[in-house]
Amino acid sequence: MADAKSKILIVEDDLDVAEMLNAYFRVQGYEVFTVNWGEDGVRAAQTVLPDLVILDIRLPDIDGYEVARRVRSDRRTHEIPIIFLTEKRERIDRLQGFEVGADDYITKPFDVQELRLRVRNALKRMSQGSLTNPVSGLPEGPLVEERLSEVIHKSGWALLHISINHLEAFREAYGFVASDDVLRAISLMIHNTMKETGSTEDFLGHLSPTDFAVVVSPSNLEPFQERIRSRLEQSLDYFYPIKDREQASKRQDRLAIQISEVPSVYGRYTSVDQLKKELLSKH
Repeated sequence: MADAKSKILIVEDDLDVAEMLNAYFRVQGYEVFTVNWGEDGVRAAQTVLPDLVILDIRLPDIDGYEVARRVRSDRRTHEIPIIFLTEKRERIDRLQGFEVGADDYITKPFDVQELRLRVRNALKRMSQGSLTNPVSGLPEGPLVEERLSEVIHKSGWALLHISINHLEAFREAYGFVASDDVLRAISLMIHNTMKETGSTEDFLGHLSPTDFAVVVSPSNLEPFQERIRSRLEQSLDYFYPIKDREQASKRQDRLAIQISEVPSVYGRYTSVDQLKKELLSKH
């Protein structure tokens, strides 16, 4: 059971979904508050001060993006984790959600057990100061931003961006447990390859749940990049069940890895936010 003091605010205009989530999370031991309009969501966030917000994007008045912007702009609520709950599936919608400060994103129809684990993980990250990803165990949040700040203000480092594409489609087909296994396996392969080709000063962390930042010395960049590309591309088919592998290789939403070098990081960016926004908009 969850800590009884953990408060969840649900902003959802579908009354059936809102009632179901309210009942479900109350049984899990949370204190739950439910509203059906965006403006009410903003007011509730400011008065209730929840530990987490589950936020629908399509609302009758203002949309979820605007609710998130207002929550993030208030110093009392700007650190509250936000999980978007929506029917929107396009990558541009997810990017827009992350741009306004969403911590996670789940699409309808959803698996309530998956949502429960995402809520648990978001609350866990919050209690730990968002220092590590609960699935991969790799640094995220402030630790990553601190290292990227060094990279853009100090010469002598090379930066790689590694992205797992179509993990959401994989999760919809095989479930969140299987998709978490993919994330853990890929994280481990990247980490082990860095140990083989790099130095103790190299760095690996999350830009988003499916995006990694790899900081290495320029001399280690080429051998690392060649080895990790080969390993990851060869492993992707094995994440699928044997019966689905042949068909999966023909699908447009098949799991894929995108690796790109970020040239001339030093002196090119004025802030870490500028660097992250450019990286996430390209993958």
